[in-house]
Amino acid sequence: MRKRLRTVWRSSPVAPEESPWWQTAVVYQVYIRSFADGNGDGVGDIAGLRARLPYLARLGVDAMWINPWYPSPMADAGYDVADYRDIEPAYGTLEDARALIAEAHALGIRVILDIVPNHTSDQHAWFRAALAGESGARRRYHFLAGRGADGELPPNDWQSVFGGPAWTRVDRGPLEGQWYLHLFAPGQPDLNWENDEVRAEFEDILAFWFDRGVDGFRIDVAHGLVKAAGLPDGAGVDAEPHTLLQVQGRHPAWDQDGVHDIYRGWRAVADRYAPERIFIAEAWVSSNARLARYLRPDELHTAFQFDFLRTPWRAQMLREVIDDAIDSAASVGAPPTWVLSNHDVTRTVTRFSRSQPAHLIETDWERGRWEDERPDHALGRRRARAAALVQLALPGTAYVYQGEELGLEEVEDLPDEARQDPTWVQSGFTDVGRDGCRIPLPWTETSVPYGFAAHPAAVTWLPQPEHWAEHSVEAQERDPGSTLNLYRSALELRPTMWRDTGDVKWLEVASDIAAFERGGAQCWVNTGDAGVPLPAGAAVVLASEPGVDGMLPPDTAVWLR
Repeated sequence: MRKRLRTVWRSSPVAPEESPWWQTAVVYQVYIRSFADGNGDGVGDIAGLRARLPYLARLGVDAMWINPWYPSPMADAGYDVADYRDIEPAYGTLEDARALIAEAHALGIRVILDIVPNHTSDQHAWFRAALAGESGARRRYHFLAGRGADGELPPNDWQSVFGGPAWTRVDRGPLEGQWYLHLFAPGQPDLNWENDEVRAEFEDILAFWFDRGVDGFRIDVAHGLVKAAGLPDGAGVDAEPHTLLQVQGRHPAWDQDGVHDIYRGWRAVADRYAPERIFIAEAWVSSNARLARYLRPDELHTAFQFDFLRTPWRAQMLREVIDDAIDSAASVGAPPTWVLSNHDVTRTVTRFSRSQPAHLIETDWERGRWEDERPDHALGRRRARAAALVQLALPGTAYVYQGEELGLEEVEDLPDEARQDPTWVQSGFTDVGRDGCRIPLPWTETSVPYGFAAHPAAVTWLPQPEHWAEHSVEAQERDPGSTLNLYRSALELRPTMWRDTGDVKWLEVASDIAAFERGGAQCWVNTGDAGVPLPAGAAVVLASEPGVDGMLPPDTAVWLR
């Protein structure tokens, strides 16, 4: 492989702090296709993001995580990467990226990129070389002969996360008749992480972006890189082939012990840099004890706490999940990382707008199994606002998915012809997929596209609802009680009320209430049907609903002193 020459970009570093920023940060997730469109083609881009950086600064976030912005044929919205060292032309150029990083740093906002190491695009130079018969390139992926008399059956019984078999048979060329593994879409062939060239390549990719001022990486499918030796059958654990939990017991495709050696190598790369570079893992694993293994001192810095995202609106379950997450992270000296939503799951407002189960929610449960229950978005928005105050009062880091600060709901009535998530096709048109949480943001009260695009006549890549003007940034700016202003107030208060203020101490309260104290401040949330009295003499500093005084109404949270 020809060695690449690096041109190091010098971006203004964010001023160092006494304690590591990533242990208490609030990070805003930018789904770049849907954040802001700077050139008027209906697709979000770097120019649009640069123009909206002051919005993020005013919101009060410490960092932003940008979903993949690399060149891609978009078989899975950029998670099929064709070149890890460049920018997708629809989003901009490397020079645009350099300017964005510098401008973000100047505003005190750190930049975290997405890295996609489990698979590449089928248009990546490595995979094209493999299909052309280059033996070295072939060994970087998983190619196997099929089963059956003529090799007509896949090599094992693994199912794709998006539906259907996790194997595709090559129909022409030197590898005709061989099958390749893809745990996601056929356009996303899985890399073979037992191959030293793969490991060396990704360590160099990390350094490429660290040299350009990037502050860290969110690792896509962090639990999926290493497969069990021999790629054995899943022994029936694929009973739910479309689940996005990617846990399925101890499936041989997920959470293998060999991943930890990879991340020790990555940590060694990050530790060469100052200021400190960090990693956040997307690791869907079977328990918090397994998750903690990714956070040992010589591995990754943080990992999303997905049980918090999956918790129904029930106080007792909130308490249990919070305790388990904090204890597990503390066992390896890491901070917990709280997330209510992201680009892969139903938006918080809609998740809370229907009946709540008595168990952790599975992420496909909301999309396919609530079809006969109409959502009450007013109720869901009320609960989502309260959940945000709980999230932001907890110790550790918090991630906010774009649009959560606007109280946006899942768009569940997209026309079938508009759907672009590969899950829709691969599931045989039975799973509507994730498009509903990826709708372009509304910025102004004008008509569609609500200021999302530079050109008012632009057609957005996914259609926006007709009623979203009322949820736009412009509409919420002038409403003191808006969700946007609630988030701004919470983020302004968080550093003095909750950052570095000690452990969670639960208070003795009714079963429908979750209430804890940290450093003299208290957070209360009511998941029940009746109001409850607040402590006498306590001052309400911030409430998720207006007018809270003495009594805590249902589906409401407060911060007290």
